Amino acid sequence: MGRQRMNDIIRRKMARAVPAGGEGGPGADHGWRLAFARAARDCTGLLVEVAAMRLHRRSLAELLELPPDRGLLALLDGPQGGLGLLAMSPEVMSALIERQTTGRVSASPPLPRRPTRTDAAMVAGTIDRALEELDALLAEEADLVWAGGFRYASFLEDPRPLGLLLEDQPYRVLTAELALEGGVRQGGLILALPAEGRGLSPPLPRPLEQEPAAPGFPAALAEAVMGAGCVLQAVIGRVVLPLHQVLALQPDQLLPLPEASLDRIALESLDGRRLVRARLGQNKGMRALRLAPEATPAVAPAEAGVPMAPGDGLLAAG
Repeated sequence: MGRQRMNDIIRRKMARAVPAGGEGGPGADHGWRLAFARAARDCTGLLVEVAAMRLHRRSLAELLELPPDRGLLALLDGPQGGLGLLAMSPEVMSALIERQTTGRVSASPPLPRRPTRTDAAMVAGTIDRALEELDALLAEEADLVWAGGFRYASFLEDPRPLGLLLEDQPYRVLTAELALEGGVRQGGLILALPAEGRGLSPPLPRPLEQEPAAPGFPAALAEAVMGAGCVLQAVIGRVVLPLHQVLALQPDQLLPLPEASLDRIALESLDGRRLVRARLGQNKGMRALRLAPEATPAVAPAEAGVPMAPGDGLLAAG
């Protein structure tokens, strides 16, 4: 790590403000389990199974005791200048490198050695891919506030400056025990991120909204409704007869309608509901009905525009 970057990190520690963020909810442990396995498979072809995963809250002093001996230490940059740590055991690091160089993972344990910058460069892509997958898996989870937005920043050759680089605050620590290539090799992985999240909260679920009507739909609906047919009955008068008289009706027989009036015709719907009054008239030589208010006074038949013919006011039964 360059002197300038170390100075920047120490300066951020000295000027640190009180972080904001919440506790979050469950999800990061399950998300990280899937994220690292997918990243290892997609980037190197390495088959990773998570045998165990634990999520703990640790102080900085406790965190410094966790990294494995000769493990690879990667600093992670996060939202608002937050720093995280990923510690990879030699077994996991060597398996990722062997899969990229020889295409297989040896059953023999790796030789004890300190990780180099070349090692870090070969696993950095997998680390970043796993963190991207974690962001996607937590897109709607509360844990996105503290576990999202981190990426690989640099490789730390010596673990001794770790206590100076990381801020003295609580950390959420995900500890995973991994089985590699179907159990050919086992190793550990530690992801430590600031407990007080500085990232963006997941978006709140939007309330269900009614789908907007298609353009022109109201006009089309109005046109269809207004174009529908409507049958009205013009009732001049009614007469009530006993059933035996109805059964005795003969062709050409006349029935008197004593209350019939051509100026008080009722327009009714098919169900017998009266809608409006009208009077008989004519239009362009055809008989027509002129709608009138209910309070229209009675007029003489001649005023209706049609002279009364003999027999008007009678209903012929035929």
